[in-house]
Amino acid sequence: MAEVYLGIGSNIEPHRYVALGLEALAQQFGALQLSSVYESEAVGFAGDNFLNLVVAVSTELGLAELSRCLKALEDSHGCDRSAGKYSGRTLDIDILTYDELVGVHEGIELPRAEVLSNAFVLQPLAELAPSRRHPIDGRTYAQLWQAYRGEQNLWPVDYCWRGQTISRADCADN
Repeated sequence: MAEVYLGIGSNIEPHRYVALGLEALAQQFGALQLSSVYESEAVGFAGDNFLNLVVAVSTELGLAELSRCLKALEDSHGCDRSAGKYSGRTLDIDILTYDELVGVHEGIELPRAEVLSNAFVLQPLAELAPSRRHPIDGRTYAQLWQAYRGEQNLWPVDYCWRGQTISRADCADN
């Protein structure tokens, strides 16, 4: 069973598509571990703000099969791949880590470079897996977040899923 961390983001009807994405992931993988949900400004293009979170799943799927599964899930929720990398998204699901794999496997860079460079990935990952170590850097995600000096703005938001509060705007640290 592989332990996988996924980054989820949406800036087109984000409350709706994040919830739909979580439902689809729960149907595919069962129990999900969730970070708080954060709102952040678009990075790399002028666009609406995103909602982002990190989800931990366990899977027997191999990396390539997992990637195909996640792309199909994105596509079934209106992902427009013709729009380019830096554009609005109904649902974007990225494989951040897959066990301790390092390097390019099945065309996927692991761990995903965004883990170290984007606050909207690192902060929720540090919240969800604070003592887990980055497989290349060696520091824990909590240490990496504490040392983060980027200028991206993000903030926790109130978010409920399946009738339970995942995050509250006034409870998480900025």
